[in-house]
Amino acid sequence: MTAVVAPAAVERMPYPALARFSWLRERGMGASILVAVISSAFGVLLLSATGYIAAIMRADPYIGSSGTLEVVLGILTTILLGVAVYVAAIVTANTFSTVIAVRTRRIALLRLIGASARSQRAEVARQGLVVGILGAVVGLIAGTVLAAAGVAVLAAIYGLGDVEYSVVQPVLVFPAVIVALTTWGAAWAGSRRVLTVTPLQALGGSVEAAHDELRGRTGRNAAAIALFLSGGALLAGGIVVGLVTPLGVIVAFFGGVLSFTGLVVGATLVMPPVLRLVGGLFGRSATARLAAENALRYPERSSRMAIGVVVGVTLVTMFAVALETVKAVVTASSGGSVDTEFTTVLDTFAGVMMALVAVSAVIAAVGLVNLLTIGVVQRRRELGLLRALGVSTGQVRRMVLLEAAHITIAATATGLVLGVAYGWAGAQSVLGSVAVPPLWLSPTLVAPAVPWIPVAIIVVATAVLTLVAAAVPTRLATRVAPVEALAD
Repeated sequence: MTAVVAPAAVERMPYPALARFSWLRERGMGASILVAVISSAFGVLLLSATGYIAAIMRADPYIGSSGTLEVVLGILTTILLGVAVYVAAIVTANTFSTVIAVRTRRIALLRLIGASARSQRAEVARQGLVVGILGAVVGLIAGTVLAAAGVAVLAAIYGLGDVEYSVVQPVLVFPAVIVALTTWGAAWAGSRRVLTVTPLQALGGSVEAAHDELRGRTGRNAAAIALFLSGGALLAGGIVVGLVTPLGVIVAFFGGVLSFTGLVVGATLVMPPVLRLVGGLFGRSATARLAAENALRYPERSSRMAIGVVVGVTLVTMFAVALETVKAVVTASSGGSVDTEFTTVLDTFAGVMMALVAVSAVIAAVGLVNLLTIGVVQRRRELGLLRALGVSTGQVRRMVLLEAAHITIAATATGLVLGVAYGWAGAQSVLGSVAVPPLWLSPTLVAPAVPWIPVAIIVVATAVLTLVAAAVPTRLATRVAPVEALAD
């Protein structure tokens, strides 16, 4: 009898267990896992690359005894990994904020039958932990495999077979753990809206905070302004201190972190005016006006979509401007002549840094695609009503595309301005006091040097990003049947 019952039991048992993870099929969760995968794999590759370079240096009889380069590599690895995790945390928090808005009705129903807001928020945090662990483990495996393949290829090409280095090391678990914990924390931060959901909202659909509600968040807005202003003051102080000592970069670094954090926290204060300004560029047609109004009607949703792109553009622009400004500072200090080898080294370093920072831009792009897609699902009723009122499929498609372009252009413009400011401040605070032969002029203060080719590449890349990001949402928007959407 046991032999007969056991197979049936085996077939039935997995389904209740799998049902607990059915939320993974919701829109937004797959992209959140992908963000965690990219961040974890990037961390593993960074640690492996710097570890392999350090092993090569130790094998060199001339520089093997010097630990300075290893320290520099370690600092650079920490900074880049921190940047990638920071961007991933912003994208994940914004994703969970949007997911909570979509789940408003479900959460309100649970509140109606006795569930507490804190228990619901704890559930979302647990989901974030699961997403983080899944992404971190996959990223750890993928990054280790790619690192092993890269080491083997480099050893074969450059004849480095005598360099002793093991790819599989316990330290590679570190970025995976950081990514998992950061995703967990980002989900907790993004789920704070659960605390404001009331049982009465079970009668409605998904909701986003409107202008009036955002203006009422005086505590958060005041904190954002305080962070931004204090960070800006430290940034300016770092430039001034940098005219005396290179340690000014430390002051400027904390100023940049504080001011940008203030911008992220206060995105709903900063982005709507920029969105309103950009909205006038699309003309006065009905579709263009609808796209502009949709981007402004719920500034919290639009700001979440924009801020990830702002982060990516700011980072890439910052490194490009910083390295170009370094050349300008050195040229001014030396009296107008710069060594060709120095310029070549800087250009090579710039290319490597841009490639590494581009990973953060990719994470931001995934976030934009994800939030645009969730946004269309969230506005299913609205799109159905437009279709019922006679708006054609083509007009709906153009409206969604224009919304994506609206947000991307505003985010790109903001990121370019911030990137130029941060890049100039960083370079100036490091080298403003450094004298360079033959004239040894010091202190040196120059205007921001903008490399126009990289800036043009950034603009073109964001234009392509807009088209790619809008592809899935526009397809979803045109599939909305008016009767079906209005019945939801």
